[in-house]
Amino acid sequence: MKILKLIELMRPKQWIKNLFCFAAILFAGKLTDLNLLLINIIAFFAFCGISSCVYIVNDISDIESDRIHKIKRFRPLASGDVSINEAKILLLLLFVATVILSLQLNWGFQIVILFYFIINLFYSLKVKNVVLLDVFFISIGFMLRVISGAFAIDVSISNWMIITTIFISLFLAISKRRAELSQADLEDVGKQRKVLASYSIPFTDQLNTVAATGTIISYALYTVSDKATETFGTDHLIYTTPFVIYGIFRYMYLTHQKNLGESPSSIVTKDLPIIINSILWFLISFLIIYRFKIGIPYI
Repeated sequence: MKILKLIELMRPKQWIKNLFCFAAILFAGKLTDLNLLLINIIAFFAFCGISSCVYIVNDISDIESDRIHKIKRFRPLASGDVSINEAKILLLLLFVATVILSLQLNWGFQIVILFYFIINLFYSLKVKNVVLLDVFFISIGFMLRVISGAFAIDVSISNWMIITTIFISLFLAISKRRAELSQADLEDVGKQRKVLASYSIPFTDQLNTVAATGTIISYALYTVSDKATETFGTDHLIYTTPFVIYGIFRYMYLTHQKNLGESPSSIVTKDLPIIINSILWFLISFLIIYRFKIGIPYI
């Protein structure tokens, strides 16, 4: 059915990335404030709308290269199931819906989401073909999600949280490039994605090691930072670090040994060990941060 193809064009499976909008409210200790949570939910759906707009723009600009990709050729636009005109109409409707949602929030959020859209347009039209800048622009997108969530509910965020977000998003983006290289035909690698011709598997492995190390160290430093210990009244958040380490190691195993990683959202939502690890990380983090509010004062 056409409607299903239009929904697929919006890539709802990728909306999981917008959960980064909830990072600020979680680590600000405000997750149990229903009014602020509602505001964050609106921010989340606004980012779902604008990110779908970006995906549609990207699919329109990549339609020719996607048609020769062994997986992407089945996408709605590349396969011809959805016409370019239909995609443009959907793009307009989504953009209007996003504007309506954004107008319910403060000007700080509106500026951030507008900036997100602009840099992603720039990425789709130019930067995605520039080595290294391509992954940095992806990283900026994740950082803006975190910042937008903080602006929406008017809370401050730790610099270490921003740095951790940058490193983990670089890790995911570089892993994606590695997976694309490992699955691409050597002769057509540049045709499928021009920037891949400037990467190699050994190079991405080196970059990934740096990004993975940066993620673990910056997260660990955040958990024992003055801001974190003052906000939570404890330094016990450091005990969630092993879950972060395992998550990084498991993801590296899947990308390096199983040649997965081209779709980070699929790994996060389908790999059982990562799902269990993520749930445990969230539950323990929640108990440590919200222990007084739920009547557990001695964690």
